[in-house]
Amino acid sequence: MEENDKTLNSFDESQSIQVIKEMIQVSQKNFKNDGILFILWGWLMFYNYVSYYIIYKIVMTFQMKKIYDYFGYALTVIAIAFTVYYVYKKSKKVKTYIGVSLRYVWISLFAFIILASIMTNNGMLGINLEFQHSFYMMFIAFAIIITGGILRYKLVIIGGIIFGGLAYVCSYFDIQTQYLFHAAAWLIAFIIPGHILYSHRKQ
Repeated sequence: MEENDKTLNSFDESQSIQVIKEMIQVSQKNFKNDGILFILWGWLMFYNYVSYYIIYKIVMTFQMKKIYDYFGYALTVIAIAFTVYYVYKKSKKVKTYIGVSLRYVWISLFAFIILASIMTNNGMLGINLEFQHSFYMMFIAFAIIITGGILRYKLVIIGGIIFGGLAYVCSYFDIQTQYLFHAAAWLIAFIIPGHILYSHRKQ
C-alpha cells in the first residue's frame, strides 16, 4: 500500500512538472507571436524619444514642431487601436494561466504609469521632473524582467536589465539627453528582442 502511494505521489509530481513545462512552452510560442507588439511599441517609443531630442536640439519652425507632434499622436492612436484589436482577437483563442498572468502584469504597469504621470504633473508625488523618465523606466524594466523570467527568455531578461541600467545612468543627465537613453533602452529591450522573437514564431 505504501509503495502504491509513493508511486502515485511520484507520478503526480512528475505529471505536474510536465504540465508546467507544457504551459511554459505554449506561452513561449504565443509570446513569439506577441513579438509584433514589442516591435510596434518599441519603434513607436523609439521614434517619439528621438523626435523629442531633435525638437529640443534643432531649431525648427512652429509648424514643423506641430507636424512632429501630430504625427506622433497619430502613430500612438494607431498603436493603441492595433493593440486592443490584437489582444481582443487573442482573448477568443485558447488561454494559458501564464499568458493571462503576464497580461495583467503589463496592464497594471501601464495603468500605474498613467496614474503616476497624472500625480506627478499635479505635484502630488514630489518627484523632480528630471527624474520622471528614470522613474518610469525602472518599472518598465521590472515588467520586462518578470516577463522574461516567467517565460525563461534570457534575451528578454537581459533587455530588461539593460533597460533598468539605462534608467539609472540617464538620471545623471539633463532631460534632453535622457531622451536618447530612453530611445536606446526601447531599441535594446523591445525592438531587437521583438524582431528576433517574431522571426522565430513558426518554429
